[in-house]
Amino acid sequence: MYGIARKKWLEKFLELPNGIPSHDTFARVFSQISQGEFNKSFLSWIKGISKITEGEIIAFDGKQSRNSGDEKNGKGAINTVSAWAASNRLVLGQKKVEGKSNEITALPELIKVLDLAECIVTIDAMGCQREIVKKIVEKDADYVIAVKKNQPSLYEQIEQLFKQAIKTDGKDLNMSAFSTKEMNRGREEIRNYLMLTDVTERIDPLQKWEKLTSIGMVESVRVVNGKTSVEIRYFISSLWNDAKKLSAAIRSHWSIENSLHWVLDVAFKEDNSRIRKDNAPANFAVLRHIAVNIIGQNKSRKLSVRSKRFLASLDEEYSNELLEAIL
Repeated sequence: MYGIARKKWLEKFLELPNGIPSHDTFARVFSQISQGEFNKSFLSWIKGISKITEGEIIAFDGKQSRNSGDEKNGKGAINTVSAWAASNRLVLGQKKVEGKSNEITALPELIKVLDLAECIVTIDAMGCQREIVKKIVEKDADYVIAVKKNQPSLYEQIEQLFKQAIKTDGKDLNMSAFSTKEMNRGREEIRNYLMLTDVTERIDPLQKWEKLTSIGMVESVRVVNGKTSVEIRYFISSLWNDAKKLSAAIRSHWSIENSLHWVLDVAFKEDNSRIRKDNAPANFAVLRHIAVNIIGQNKSRKLSVRSKRFLASLDEEYSNELLEAIL
C-alpha cells in the first residue's frame, strides 16, 4: 500500500516498469539476497559516511530476534552480534550467529572487518576470551571487558587483589579511584570505580592475555524506597591508570542496550516480526540497522525514533532529507 501510494516519488530512485512489486516478490527477493554480500555493502556504506574519532567507545553485544525462528522446519531464532559507536550513535557492523554456535564465534569475525584503531572496545563477559582480546589488540584498539565466574581463576584473582587494595588503601599498588552520584525520582545510586594498573605480574604472569594492563571494579550502591542494594562487577582492561576513563567506557557500554536494542524492540517492534524464510530475517536485521543509523543521525526534528519513522511515511520532503544521509 505504501509503494502504490508513493509510486511517483519512488520512481525518482527506481525503475518500476511493472509497477510496485507484490508482497510475494518482496519476500522472494529478501530471502534470496546473499546475507554476506548485503553485509559487505552495509560495511562499505558505513565507512563512507562515518568518521570514528580517537577514543570512541565501541560496544559489542548480541540480540535475538525472537520470532524469526521456524520450529516446523527446525530453524531457531536468529541472533545477531552488533558493534555500536556510543558517542556517534551508529551501528558499525553486525554478524549473524551461525546455526547452533554462540556469540563467541561471531565476535572475532566482526572485530576482524571493522576499523577499530585508537578506539576502546567494550564487551560483556561473553567476550572475556583470550582469542577475542588478541583480535582487539591486533586492531590497535584498547579494551574493557567484564569478568564473571565463567573465568573462575581470573575472577578469584581479581577479587582477591581488590580486597587487598581496599584493606590497605592501595598500598604498594598503582590505584586510581573515581565516584559518581545520581538522584532520580527517589532513587539514589552511587558508583565507586577502582582501577589497579600494572598488574600483569600478579594476574597474568605468563602473559596469556594480550596487553592486560589493568583491572577494574565497580561498586554500585542503590537506594530505592529506603532499601539499599550493592552490586560489584569486575573488568580487565588495556587502559592505564585512569578510573574516570574506565567509568566512561563501562557506562557507555550500556548505550547499545538503551539506544539500539531498546529502539529495535520498541520503535521497530523487531521481536514481533515474523519474517522467517531463508536469508530474509538476517537481511531485515541489517535494514533495521540502516534505518536506525539514518534516523539517529538526523537532528532536524526533536522527535522520537517512532515519530520520525511515521513522519517519513507522510512527508516526502522529510523522506528526502533522511535519504541525503545515505546518498
